[in-house]
Amino acid sequence: MDKIWTIIDKEWAEVFKNRLVLFTIAFLPLIFTVLPLGILYGVGSIEGGGNNTDLPPQFFELCGPIAPDECFQIYLINQFLVLFMMMPVIIPVSIAAYSIVGEKTTRSLEPLLATPITTIELLTGKALAAVIPAVLATWISFISFIILAPLFGAKPGVIAYIFSPVWLLAIFVAGPLMAVVAVNFAVIISSRVTDPRAAEQMAAVVVVPMLAIVFGQLAGVIVLNVPFMLTAITILLIIDIGLIYLGAQLFQRETILTKWK
Repeated sequence: MDKIWTIIDKEWAEVFKNRLVLFTIAFLPLIFTVLPLGILYGVGSIEGGGNNTDLPPQFFELCGPIAPDECFQIYLINQFLVLFMMMPVIIPVSIAAYSIVGEKTTRSLEPLLATPITTIELLTGKALAAVIPAVLATWISFISFIILAPLFGAKPGVIAYIFSPVWLLAIFVAGPLMAVVAVNFAVIISSRVTDPRAAEQMAAVVVVPMLAIVFGQLAGVIVLNVPFMLTAITILLIIDIGLIYLGAQLFQRETILTKWK
C-alpha cells in the first residue's frame, strides 16, 4: 500500500497543476448541485406545484400515497439522479487521461517504469488517484444538495425519497463502480494513443450509456427503482472485473514505451 499511496501522491501533485482538471472537479459538482435546487425552487414558485397528470404512467408506482405536489417534485428531482451518477464518470476520465498519457508528454514515464513497482501497483495507484477525487466530489455535491434542498422548497416527502435505497445505491455504490469503469476504460485508451486530449475524447464515450438512461427516464421508458439499480450494480461489477484484467494486459511496460516513442 505504501507504493500505491506514493503513486497517488505523485499523481495528485502533477494532475492538479492542470487548470482544466481543477475546473472539471470544481465546476461540474457545482452545476449538478445548483440545477436540481433551481428546479425545486422553480416548481415551488408555481401555484399547485404540478400534479400527477404531468407524470408518465411508469412513475405512479413510485408515488404511492404521496401528495400530488410532492410526487411532481420527486419526478423532477429523479431526473437528476443520473446526473449525480454521471459525475464520477466524467471527472476521472479527465484525470486518468491526463495522468497516464501525460506521463509521456512530461517525460516522467520512463523513470516511473524503471522503479521497483509492479504493473498492478502502478495501475491501482493511478486508478485510485482518479477515482477518489471524483467520488468525493460526487458525495460532497450530494450532501450539499440534501442540506440545501429544504431551503429551496423541497417537500418532506422529497427529502425522504432522496434517502431511499434507490438514491443511496446509486450514489454510494453504482457511482464509484462507474468511476472504476471510466478509469479503466481511459487506461485502455491511453495505452493506444499518445495525446491526452485524444485519450480524454475517446474515453468520454463511457458517458453515452448514461445519456441513454436520461432520455429513457424522460420518455417514461425507464424507471430507476431498486431492481434496476441492483441489476446495474451487478453488470457494473462484471464490467469492472473485465476492464481491470484487460487494462493490465494492455498496459505492458515495454509495449507502452515502444508505442509512445
